[in-house]
Amino acid sequence: MYISELNAGIMRELVLTALGKLKADLVLKNASLVNVYTSEVIENISIGIKNGRIAYVGENIKHLIGSSTQVIDVKGMYVTPGFMDSHIHIESSMLTPLGFSEAVLPHGTTAVFVDPHEIANVLGVKGVEFFIKEALEAPIRIFINVPSCVPSTPEDTTGAILGYKEVEHLLKNPYTIGLAEVMDFYGVLALREDIIRKIEAAHKLGKVVDGHAPSLSGKYLQAYIAAGISSDHESIKAEEVIEKARLGMYVMLREGSAWRDLAKTVKAITEGKIDTRMLLLASDDRNPYNIVHEGHMDYLIRKIISLGVDPIKAIQMATLNIALRFKVDDHLGGIAPGKLADMVVLDSLDKVNVKMVFIDGKLLAKEGKPLWHVPEGYKAPKHLYETINIKRKISPEDFKIKAPIVEGSVKVKVIGIVPEKAVTKKLIMNIHVKNGYVLSEIKRDILKIAMIERYSGNGRVGVGLVHGFGFKYGALASSIAHDSHNILIVGVSEKDMATAANKVIEIGGGIVFAADGKIRAAVELPIAGILSDKPVKEVVEELEKLTLETKKAGSKLSEPYMTLSILGLIVIPELRITDKGLFDVVNNKFTSLFA
Repeated sequence: MYISELNAGIMRELVLTALGKLKADLVLKNASLVNVYTSEVIENISIGIKNGRIAYVGENIKHLIGSSTQVIDVKGMYVTPGFMDSHIHIESSMLTPLGFSEAVLPHGTTAVFVDPHEIANVLGVKGVEFFIKEALEAPIRIFINVPSCVPSTPEDTTGAILGYKEVEHLLKNPYTIGLAEVMDFYGVLALREDIIRKIEAAHKLGKVVDGHAPSLSGKYLQAYIAAGISSDHESIKAEEVIEKARLGMYVMLREGSAWRDLAKTVKAITEGKIDTRMLLLASDDRNPYNIVHEGHMDYLIRKIISLGVDPIKAIQMATLNIALRFKVDDHLGGIAPGKLADMVVLDSLDKVNVKMVFIDGKLLAKEGKPLWHVPEGYKAPKHLYETINIKRKISPEDFKIKAPIVEGSVKVKVIGIVPEKAVTKKLIMNIHVKNGYVLSEIKRDILKIAMIERYSGNGRVGVGLVHGFGFKYGALASSIAHDSHNILIVGVSEKDMATAANKVIEIGGGIVFAADGKIRAAVELPIAGILSDKPVKEVVEELEKLTLETKKAGSKLSEPYMTLSILGLIVIPELRITDKGLFDVVNNKFTSLFA
């Protein structure tokens, strides 16, 4: 679904309905209206809706009601604008846009601003066009930003490349709203021609440009913003939020599944006392288990309220502020005459309990259940399947690390996981060597990690070391590997690493846990190797089984498969693994495993 046109015919009907000369299609009466324009709750308000838009907001509603008007009494409940997510990769839900819509509807989500760069890294323009097609068929409003960095940097190995011409072509599509997060900040600061031309193309078309500026500060941040990049979702500290907001950036406060940053970033409001008008809420990456069991934007709003933010301010950060940032506030973001009738009914402002969800004035979710469902027998187009191209069997030998000595110990660079954060640490540790090869050390939680290139056919393997997974046995493999979506594997034994990797290849993509040479759990993701074509309930069941197996194996991480998925993302500090070897993000170069 996109924004319907406010044409002359609809204008006439809205005017006549507001005057009582036509009757409303739907009236919500006796609401406690959360007015995001004036930051207040107004009691005993009724809302009249005609042709999917709001015609009237006020106390006197008799003139709106006719024999065919549906009237819903919401006395004792709060009505807010529909919730929006300012930045999300739908692919992290492991669902297609249609499946995602069904999953988030009961949680009050009526609009999302999407960067489909995950599927674009696999399938290029075809992947983005698939998302646009499903966005137009979806019950929620899915606004597509055009991926700016496919690959995320020139060092990545991906299935597709979106150059300037492809990006400009997609930006000209009327159903795209902006240029998605410009991750290659090194390219911006170096004024690399392809990056600058993509940003320029968006500005010429009057479309917004989203940013990605982890740890950028001072003159580097100001140079980045000067390129016309006006938002960021990578802040993990209050000081970062304040600095960026003071420089005119829209700062998206993130709370995803594996990277939970609100507890620290919210201090920009609660302690720094800055105004919230430049602050938005974003989930970035949210897995299906968390959507079903915790929620989506309702969860983020609830969380930030629990951290001390005024409920109305919290709701503004998921409604009006987002609409203003993406220039859709003429239609969305608040409850007022002329706006689209996207509304959420809550029975508690603090607890954000969603009772009803309306989009275009239609009731699409009630009491935690969607009233819209993915069509029965749904299948994605055939060309989105069978995208893993590795023409050989992966063997335990692929994961051996040859040392510069025959016996003893050597200093190595180890990827240090920071729980619930997207960043990693560069650790220097001693590790044992036997018969000329580096050994994993279970007691010290130093395990092997590898990336297998999945596109060219040769299956090139880069191997490194990681600290923080806690596995005592087994191996975890995934074809969700931001942003290249090659195959990532972490494991205790080379044999189990090979078993898990080969299973991922066999099923056409997914997440697999193997132990003792056997497959213990698998989440099948055959669409581009990153999405499921099953109902969300079945995906969640597969994911629950997988998570249980990783916990049994000793992992203390809340989402080990999501943590694994970002360890190949070479645009977030400090150390990452690629199919070409270890990458030092801080120094922007490949580096030796040995210190």
